[in-house]
This record gives sequence, C-alpha cells and structure tokens, in this order.
Amino acid sequence: MSRQGWSLSAGPLSERTGFRGPALVGVLVLTGSYLSVLAHVTNVVGGSRVFVPLVVGTFLLATALGHFLRIRTAIFFTAVLLVGGTLTYFLAIPASQLSLLSPERILSDTVALLTGLSVLRLTAADVWALGIAPGPVFLSWYLAMRERYVWSVTVGGTALGLFVLTGDAGTTTTLVGVLGAGAAIGLGTLDRYGGTVAQLDTLVAVLAAMVVLAATLSVVPGGAAQPLLPDRGSPTVEASVVDSSERIEVLGSIRLSPKVRYTIEAEEGQYWQTASYDRYTGSGWVRTGNTDPYQGRLQGPPGSSRRLTQTVRAESTVSAMPTAWKPVSVSGADAARVQITQQGFLRPATSLQAGEEYTVESRVPQYTSEQLRRAGTDYPEEIRASYLQLPGSTSTRVRERAAEIAGGEDNAYDKAVAIERWLEENKRYSLTVERPEGDIAEAFLFEMDAGYCTYYATTMVTLLRTQGVPARLAVGYTPGEQVGENEYVVRGLNSHAWVEVYFPDVGWVRFDPTPATPRETAERTRLTDARQNGETGVDTNATQPAAGGAPDVTPFEATNGSLNNTSQNESLRGNLEGNAPAPETTPDPAAIDPGAGGDEGSGGVSLPELPSRETLGVGLVAVVGLAAAARRVGFTAVLSRELRLRYQRSTGDPAADVERAFGRLERLLERRYRPRRPTETPRSYLAAIGRGHGLDDRVERVATSYERSRYGSGVSAAEAETVVELVDELVWEATPVVGDLVVRRGERESQSGAAA
Repeated sequence: MSRQGWSLSAGPLSERTGFRGPALVGVLVLTGSYLSVLAHVTNVVGGSRVFVPLVVGTFLLATALGHFLRIRTAIFFTAVLLVGGTLTYFLAIPASQLSLLSPERILSDTVALLTGLSVLRLTAADVWALGIAPGPVFLSWYLAMRERYVWSVTVGGTALGLFVLTGDAGTTTTLVGVLGAGAAIGLGTLDRYGGTVAQLDTLVAVLAAMVVLAATLSVVPGGAAQPLLPDRGSPTVEASVVDSSERIEVLGSIRLSPKVRYTIEAEEGQYWQTASYDRYTGSGWVRTGNTDPYQGRLQGPPGSSRRLTQTVRAESTVSAMPTAWKPVSVSGADAARVQITQQGFLRPATSLQAGEEYTVESRVPQYTSEQLRRAGTDYPEEIRASYLQLPGSTSTRVRERAAEIAGGEDNAYDKAVAIERWLEENKRYSLTVERPEGDIAEAFLFEMDAGYCTYYATTMVTLLRTQGVPARLAVGYTPGEQVGENEYVVRGLNSHAWVEVYFPDVGWVRFDPTPATPRETAERTRLTDARQNGETGVDTNATQPAAGGAPDVTPFEATNGSLNNTSQNESLRGNLEGNAPAPETTPDPAAIDPGAGGDEGSGGVSLPELPSRETLGVGLVAVVGLAAAARRVGFTAVLSRELRLRYQRSTGDPAADVERAFGRLERLLERRYRPRRPTETPRSYLAAIGRGHGLDDRVERVATSYERSRYGSGVSAAEAETVVELVDELVWEATPVVGDLVVRRGERESQSGAAA
C-alpha cells in the first residue's frame, strides 16, 4: 500500500519515520500533569519522600513488563495496585473517623469527589495520593510501551479528568495535559501509520486549537475550573473568604461590598464566624472533613464559657450562617437545611433567602490571659495532626523569622501575641496588592509591604505552626454597625479573616493581626461612597444616614472598642462586656492605601495590567498554531515569496546583489505580464514584453547592469546599490494602493516643477 498521506497499515519497524520518541514524550507530559497534582497533595499535607521513588519505580516496572506482559494481565495487575492503595488509605484513617464510614458515606464521598470536592479535603490525603498514583501510571506507560497510544492517553486522561472535576488541576495543568494527550495520539498515529514530517503542521494546528479552546471555556460548567481569561472586576473580600465553602485561594487586589447581608440581635457584639480552615496549601486554605446534617445539640468548648443567644435574619440571599463561637444549637430554620462541618460550624444546605431567620445558642469561651499562659502544650493528637500542618516546601527562612519574633517566649499565648503585634506594626493594610508567586506567607513576610486580612491571618498561622502552636484560619464578619442596644447590621464589607489558636482546657481563642484602624477607615470610606453614589441595598431603616449624609450611628468598633485586645493582655479576650465607650475618631485617610476602600483605585496614572503568564502562554500557543495552519494551507509560502520580492538586504557582493535584484524584477514582470519562456534570454524576454506593452526606463537600467555584472567587467558597490533601489521602486509602485500613492505624489511633484 502506498505510504503517501495517511496509510491505514503499519509498515515494518525499519520503515518507521521516527515519531515514537516524541509520542512517548507526549504520554510523559500527560502523566506529569496529573502527577503534579498528587505531588502537590503530598507536599501540602507535610511532604513525602516516598512519592518520587514510588513513581520512578512504577515507570521502570511498566517499562520492563511492557515487552512481554499480556494486556489482560497488565489490567489485572493495575486493579490490584488500585485496591491495595485504597485499603492502605482506609487503614491510615484515624479509628475515630473510620468508625463513621459506611457504604452510604463512601458512595456520597465518591460522588462529592466527582463534583468538586478537593482531594485536599480528604483525611490522610497524602496516603490517598500515594495509594492512587501507581495504578494509572503503570497502565498508561505500559500501553505506551505497547504502542497503544490511544488507550494510554485514555487512562492518563481519565486520571487527569478526575482532578479537573475535583478542582485540584488548575488551568495550566489541564492545558499541559491536553497538549500532551493530543501530541501522544497525533505523533503515535504518525509513527504507527507512516506519517511524514510534512504532516506535523496539521497536528500542531489541531493541538493549538485544543489548547486555546480549553483555555477560554470552563472545563466543567459550574464546577471548580474557571476560564483562563477572568472578569476584569476585582472580587470582593466577602466572595473570597465567606462565600468560599471548601477552600480559599488568596487573591490579589479585592474590593469591599457595602450591601447589607444580615441583621443580628444579640446581647453583645462578636466576630460572627462562618467557617475555619485547617489545611494550608501555600496558595490558600482547605477545610478538611465531611459536612453532616444537624442532628441536635453540639458539644461546647472544653473550658469555662457563657451563654450567648443570637437571632440572625438574612437581608439578602446568602450562603453562610454566621454565629458567635462556639455554636451549640440552632432553631428557627429547617433542620434538614442545616449542616455541620467537621470543625463545628453551621452551613445552610441551600441559600437563605431575604427575610429568613434562625436562632443560635453559642457558648462563648471564658478565660484570662494568665490562664492562657498556663495552658501548656498537652494538645490532643487530632489537634496536633490537623493544626500543625505546613507544606513540605515551607522554607527555612520562614521558620527562622518565626523564631526571631516569638522564639524567646516560653508559652503559646505570648508567642501568639508577639507575632500578632509584629504583623500589625510591620505591615501596611491595603486591598490593592499584586498576588505573589509561591508561598503566600513567605511572600508576605519577605517581599510585600502591604496586604489585607487573608495575608495577615495566613502568615500568622504559618509562623505559629513553625513554633509548634496549633492554629487555624477563621473567616466570617466583624460585628458590623450597632443600630440599637442589642442589634447589629452586618454588611459585606464587614467580611474578614482572622486567626484562632488552640489552648488545652480552653479551646479556640481568637487573635486578629490585621490593623484595625486602616481596615475600619476603608470600610467607612466605601460605605460613604456607596451612599453618595445612590447604590441600593446598603442601608436598612435603622441605618439610614441623617440629613447631610452622615450616618446616624458609627460602626461597632468605634463605640464599644476594638475586638482586638492585643494591647490589653490582662483583659478577657472572650468577654467584651464592660468596655468603656471610646470617643468617636476619624482615622487619617492617609493611613490606608489610596483607593483601598473603593471598587477601584483613585487618582494617579495607572499602568496597564500585564497579562498573566498563563494568558501569555496560551497566546504563544495560538500564534504557533496559526503559523502551522498558515503553513499547511500554503499561506507561509506565499508570504515568503512576497517578502523576498519586496525586501533585499545587501550581501556585500555587488554581483550577487545585482543578480538577486534582477531576479526580483523578473518575478515582478512575470506577475504582471507573463513568465519567461525556456528558450528566451533575459534580453529577448524584456524586448518581447517591451514591444507589446512598453517598459519603464528603470527596467532597462537594471537589465544593463545585470548584463555587465554577469557577462562584462562587473559592477561597483554603488551601482549595485542603485540597481536594488530601482527594483524597490518598481516593486512598491506595482503594489495596489501603495503604487497609486506613489504615482499621485509623482504627478504632484511634476506639476509643482512645471509651475515653478
């Protein structure tokens, strides 16, 4: 059978065209894309030296067995690997959590994984990653060794697709995997069926189209994957912390939302908490564990506490249930709609609508600073396992900085206070920041001068954990605007992130390293702007501003004092009653970043924002794909001929320059009149065209110089330069539009000369 084009039969190995190696590279790229997700999981949970040797050993085993192991046997062996890895994972789960597992729970968790549950939320996620990795790696590489590229890509693509569904495979990882899969199939087909190098342009164009399409569309509608090209508007603080369910990604610039979210009736103001996050990924946070239906009263804090009842009314559609820590019971809402996270927070199964209410009883921890100093370090094992975790890539300089700040303190409380104060005093508050590359805490410590709450809180938790102090990221709302003796109005701009530190026999205690004054100033500025601009939903009847636009009441922090009691170490952190009213003050706007309180920065000349590396990468792929498509349809050949016709560089050899210039002239005449016949000399060709059409004098001058260069005494460099210029003129005058302009300019110059 002919080997031209796409043959349907594979020839002998000796006749192959050398695409096997590149096809295997494509399989490796696809494999590397999903292995990068698993490697990230093992790194986040604490690092694993086993992962790399395990993967390398699996590759070597698949390579060795690929030459003689039958396919059915290989599939059975893969199944054994997967079952063994799954059993290892279940054995690694703590007994207290393993007892909660049931077939229904396992099924629901599997469905959750396939619909957006991050792998990082799994208990013992590192063991899960190590157990899962060998199966797809072995089978995919084994099939590649057997030259079954389509099936190899099917296995690898299924593994990558799982992590796309869980949201753990980002856009870049997905695009790289798609590129590797397409290359493996395309190059493998070329290798198997005798393709030629000339057909690579088609493959490149198709791969580029796949990458660009995948980059500009959501992979899973409504899932965790998002388009590469984001919306131009910055997200709100509320969307980045409170509205996040299982995970938080620390973002760049954000803005404040002035919309009213809740009205809360309570005897005192509190930080209204919605969630906490235990697993730090280096770029954000993940809340591990399951969410269970509310089935009755919850356990309170381990130490002394006081009762606080709150009635919360949603003022708009919301997806969170804020409460004072620690909630122990809820009423007034449909119990079937209330869920409990593993950390003990309330979450609505479906969004709450405006007007819906619920009542929560919380047990607020009671303690003194001296009690916290004496609490010791006898932490429960589950607290140590979950709240001392740091990514394996956490640098030595982060640990050293933590030791500089708090290493001299001999108890967890003073360590926390020292770190809290250091961050307040050494970092500036701003909502306008550029998201750093790499570890957020390390970047905030050593590269950034300013940030907002998630940067402060993330860094404090990281520093505490390096000191062996269990801590977690907490999110929710600050008390909001107090509109009555027992009533608070909470807006989106009150959304916040802070830190909780665990103390034995006390439980979780709040610390807030974000500077209060500039944060409150930003919130007030944003609220004032919203009112002046007539934005809707920013006030209730109780918060309407008085005549002249000033609010009737000031936010809670300005009347009852800040909830951040760092400067009052002897006070009760958990008891805010009895704080003396502070005089109302207006912080200096210069203390915060210009424009931090608004949706956009104010004043100054702003430089255009550069595209992200992902966007630039996709753009480069698109350019390469367009170039390949252009070559396939012959456009590049046409473009090359046009460029050679219009541009000529000097070679330093007058004879060569004149010969090339004459060749350009001949192509120009061929395009306009006819090609030169094989029996015609250059001179007879020009004479024949001249008799029929007449020729420009410049053509004769070029031809004369060409003949002298080729058959006579030669030409000088100056004459060669003149010849090139004459041909340039003829070529550009023959170009549509350009030629017309040249002719018109010449006519004007002639008329001007005649008039003179």
